[in-house]
Amino acid sequence: MDIVDLLTRSDFLIAVLAAISAAAVVFTFGSSLIVKRELKGRIRRVALERERMRAEEMSRLRGTGAQDGRALIRGGREVKSYMKSAVDRFDLKKAFQDDNTMDQLAMAGMRGQGALTVFLFQRFVTPIVVFLVAALYLLVIAPGDRPAYLNLVYAIGAGIVGAYLPVLMLKNRTQKRQQSIRRSWPDCLDLLLLCVEAGMSMEHAFKRVAREIGVQSAELAEELTLTMAELSFLEDRTRAYENLGRRTGLDGVRAVMTALIQADRYGTSVGQALRVMAEEGREQRMMDAEKKAAALPPKLTVPLILFFLPVLFIVILSPAMIQVFTGTVASTMSGG
Repeated sequence: MDIVDLLTRSDFLIAVLAAISAAAVVFTFGSSLIVKRELKGRIRRVALERERMRAEEMSRLRGTGAQDGRALIRGGREVKSYMKSAVDRFDLKKAFQDDNTMDQLAMAGMRGQGALTVFLFQRFVTPIVVFLVAALYLLVIAPGDRPAYLNLVYAIGAGIVGAYLPVLMLKNRTQKRQQSIRRSWPDCLDLLLLCVEAGMSMEHAFKRVAREIGVQSAELAEELTLTMAELSFLEDRTRAYENLGRRTGLDGVRAVMTALIQADRYGTSVGQALRVMAEEGREQRMMDAEKKAAALPPKLTVPLILFFLPVLFIVILSPAMIQVFTGTVASTMSGG
């Protein structure tokens, strides 16, 4: 009876409900923290796996061993320690980094916080180095007849121009990388279509194509290897496809990745989507070749006028001019 009375008492029921509510709150917040920790650990493992596979793939393409690739990553991190301290001390991320910096570095093949640290350090150091070199040359080595303040202004201008040097180098590297990927992308689509129609999954297809296309374009093989790793580890496959389009920065690659995302989302045939995109890729490559062929005559106009036409006039008019001069000399001598 005492237990029944205890269970039926209002203060006991209120205490039990309060304890259950407190336990539910603690469990809710604790589970969210555990999920966040697991997610961070998973993302960290994915990043490490991507870096390892990238190093192994690049070392294989270059003919070196996997140990050398891992040593290269460790050596790069050790070298960048003083750069990281400079970036943190002067707060260079706030000064030079924007929303598109990571995407621009990814399109150039530079990934991770280490690449960002190197780029920010270069943007900070390059104008200072250029200014010091220009000042040393203009003020000490070859001052000329100019006043010192004018040479100093020239050195400052050279430093300002040098501030854009890392950005120009990054754009040049991005353009070369995109050109290599664009040249090999139609062949990559054909190989992907063959692998998918042979019954391979997308992960194995990307792995197989990356192994075959590496001879033609090491950059594209690297991107495919990273995509294969993301397809294997990420829960959302669409993120892997979107990351490939974002890293390359090419409209053709983004169109293919959009087609693969739609095929994966709506359950349509991946082989049919790849077949259509491969045909469009071949047509686009033919259109680019025709565009270059059509642009060739205007480009040849200036060299033709400067180099070919003068030589042609000389060859045509030289015999007539020689005959005229010879006749004039002969008539002069006979008259004399």
